[in-house]
Amino acid sequence: MPPLAGAAVPLATRIIPADGRRLPVIGLGTWQTFDVGADSGARDKLGRLLARFAELGGEVVDSSPMYGSAESVVGDLVSERQLRSRLFFATKVWTDGKAAGIAQMEESLRRLRAPRIELMQIHNLQDWRQHLPMLRAWKAEGRIRYLGISHYNSGAYAEIEEILRREPLDFLQINYSLAEQAAAKRLLPLAAERGVAVIANRPFAAGALFGATKDKTLPAAAADHGCHSWAQLFLRWILAHPAVTCAIPASNKLEHLEDNMVAGLGPLPDLAAQKALAQMAGF
Repeated sequence: MPPLAGAAVPLATRIIPADGRRLPVIGLGTWQTFDVGADSGARDKLGRLLARFAELGGEVVDSSPMYGSAESVVGDLVSERQLRSRLFFATKVWTDGKAAGIAQMEESLRRLRAPRIELMQIHNLQDWRQHLPMLRAWKAEGRIRYLGISHYNSGAYAEIEEILRREPLDFLQINYSLAEQAAAKRLLPLAAERGVAVIANRPFAAGALFGATKDKTLPAAAADHGCHSWAQLFLRWILAHPAVTCAIPASNKLEHLEDNMVAGLGPLPDLAAQKALAQMAGF
């Protein structure tokens, strides 16, 4: 991995179609990695990681009430290190019923120590018909800036497509990686057509991509595409799709975070380069 420059690495950014704001293309997921409860040693390491993430120009930190203590850990550490103004909080509502949804979102605000959240997503489409009007009301009130839906399973793609076609959304969060490419067939083009920003989750397919390449040497030609590790190749393959706004690899190790962030440096690859990167990885 090449050295990271200084305190403000110029990460590539992409536009959020809803309002033209630009987001850095590498974010940070918190599933499992930030569910550390009151463990002071783990919290200290994660605090340093969050500070480095912000220092390197990262913004999007994605969480959910279903991620155990992750929201509370993020909120505490961001408050302690005074990072809030530099970060873009994305979380989710994941329950049934209007009253339960409101209560859960209020709890997320409390846990994240944030009077306002940038992005609220309906997790796994859970009771989305009930929650979507509620999210629109919160957006009108200024309690959230953007609203969206999220999923991680191709079995939901038909319903997601239906929602994208008929409902105005700001964001779609969906699984997209070398190992899970199906979203590129219909969802990513439709999101671009409808002016919906895309967050790519499961960028390493829950580690399956590292398993698939563990006995392979990274081809020297990968450097021609800005890749100096397998993680960077996997991330830059995702970012080669112009509909993808941001990828959110999870990490609790500083060296992994820094390696991931390098994937967002310099000009992003195009779809022709994406094909070459897939061939290098054996896909």
